[in-house]
Amino acid sequence: MAVPPALDDSAALWSAQTAERAGRPLLVLLHGYGADERDLFGLVPHLPPQFVVAALRAPLAPPFPAPGYSWYPIEGMEGRDARHVTGAASLVVDWVDAVTADAPVGLLGFSQGAAVALQALRLQPERFAFAVNLSGYATPGELPGDAALAERRPPVFWGRGTHDDVIPQFLVEHTVTWLPEHADLSGRVYQGLTHSVSEPELDDVRVFLHKQLEILEPDPQS
Repeated sequence: MAVPPALDDSAALWSAQTAERAGRPLLVLLHGYGADERDLFGLVPHLPPQFVVAALRAPLAPPFPAPGYSWYPIEGMEGRDARHVTGAASLVVDWVDAVTADAPVGLLGFSQGAAVALQALRLQPERFAFAVNLSGYATPGELPGDAALAERRPPVFWGRGTHDDVIPQFLVEHTVTWLPEHADLSGRVYQGLTHSVSEPELDDVRVFLHKQLEILEPDPQS
């Protein structure tokens, strides 16, 4: 398996300057196939401002004429190969370790990025506080960290639409079974939603993130 190139740190978009990041939880955004770091960064005004938000660029270019970037190949015989998802997740773990040593870190991904977010959670169950899975899936197969993840059961939000025809049904069915066994799962299936993010879903994500802040930053007066 070819090793994907390291993430381009200079391409990352940040919601706060370096001097404003100390002591604040980090939320890492992972875009979908054919997009780039600007795609999910547009959500920043709708997310709790207590988070420092960083949007990453995936390392691969999809085959021409597809635009943007991808976290792993999905074409032909390599379609959604678990090794490629794991390789991409390892790059995310390495990037997070390079930018922060002790801040709480959450992951929010869409589609491919959501699959990578869950895979990173599996690689380092103690490293990440939570994950948001938008229109994504849990990758089939076993990883060494799965037992520790099932023991820890970090919070995971999973949102998907009834009209999403992009994620294969077998992956949805696998995720329906796998996630409740390994995470404290919340989320919703949105009627009529395609492979996209809706305002009601974004409202639910905000509620989920505020709940995580209550855990990460408890009120000292309470």
